Amino acid sequence: MRNKNNKHIGIEVEPELHYKLHYISKYEGRSANGQILYLIRQCIQKFEDEHGKIEE
Repeated sequence: MRNKNNKHIGIEVEPELHYKLHYISKYEGRSANGQILYLIRQCIQKFEDEHGKIEE
């Protein structure tokens, strides 16, 4: 069930990128949404490792 507190982001991607995202997601055992969240978390962690924690 969807968490009503979560934010929604709509993005437009070209068909080839969409296909490749789904391919990698399936290979790694994630949904496309789960793969995107995984990549966002990795990006944030890398940024915080280099620049310090981002405070809310």
